[in-house]
This record gives sequence, C-alpha cells and structure tokens, in this order.
Amino acid sequence: MSFYKVFIDNYRFYATEMMLDIKCIVAIVERGKAEKVIKAAKKSGASGATIFYGRGTGDSEVKKFLKVNIEASKEIIFILSEREKLKAIVKAMTEAGDLKKPGTGIIFTIPVDHLIGLHHREDFDDFED
Repeated sequence: MSFYKVFIDNYRFYATEMMLDIKCIVAIVERGKAEKVIKAAKKSGASGATIFYGRGTGDSEVKKFLKVNIEASKEIIFILSEREKLKAIVKAMTEAGDLKKPGTGIIFTIPVDHLIGLHHREDFDDFED
C-alpha cells in the first residue's frame, strides 16, 4: 500500500511515496502452546504478538465419529510483520507449534491495508483506496 504525504519546506511542496508493506500472521493453536510459538516468532524477527482465546466449533462431529479427543479451546495469535521478515517468522512458528501435523493448528497471513498506531510508523490523515 502506498500513500503520499505533502511536506511544507520554505513554501515548496513535495510529496514522497511511503510503503507500508505489512502482513498480519494469524496462527490458531491448541490452548497452552501460544507462548512457545510466540517465543520462536520473536527469535525470528517478530516484535510482538497479541493472543486471543477461542473455541473451535467444527470438530464435534470429528470427535464423535473418530473417537478422537480434540481440544476445543484455542489460542489465536496475531502478529504484524514487514514482508521481508514474514517467511522466517512463519517458518519458525510452524516448526515451534508443529503445525504441519494434522490437528495441531493452522497458520495463514492476511493483508493489512490501513495501519495507524505503531510508534515506528508516521501518522497519515488520508487513506488511499
């Protein structure tokens, strides 16, 4: 996403293009595993994470049919990352959470379009669609 901000310097106006190439990594893991996954993410370049608690709803039929005990309580991890750090962070999270094994969780990314509030980013007033 690009946006332009106009600066005033001795009555001269100029615009600069600023790139906010940010993705949101979302991982859903079994309850109690988020801390391990976040620790690995931070070692790979993530600066922080947010954890939400949730409960899965789609596994009740699986439990009943296969007689497998699947924990319904989940931890949902959100991490904002610059694109250049994304691959290393996702790889570390996948390995730490053993997410390639069935039933251990999922990980995916989503685009971030309008981002305000991170202290290392400049404020901007108008969004470009």
